Amino acid sequence: AEYMGTHHVVFLSNRRILRKPTRKGKNNPKQKRPRSRTLTAVHDAWLRDLIYPAEIVGQRIRMRTDGSRLYRVFIDKGSKNQVAHKIETFQHLYKKLCGKDVIFEFPEWQM
Repeated sequence: AEYMGTHHVVFLSNRRILRKPTRKGKNNPKQKRPRSRTLTAVHDAWLRDLIYPAEIVGQRIRMRTDGSRLYRVFIDKGSKNQVAHKIETFQHLYKKLCGKDVIFEFPEWQM
């Protein structure tokens, strides 16, 4: 992510999500679906791409009482000065891309 004037520019790679194979129907591939093409793997890869100069040191999923999920992502404290001002941009982008609520934190402790 680069800063151009008043806008943040983020580069994401183009990734393909293959649907889960079923027992019957058209979606019965000849080959096994690779792990890198699953929905979860693609969303994780997008998350890593979003905060690129920084590293993810941990993740937690909090289930709210209404059944919705809140993803807490812990970012390496050493890269706080590079990424801290872009956190809000990352949250909005990830919500738009994946439909998931995410909170980025810089923990004092190491995982």
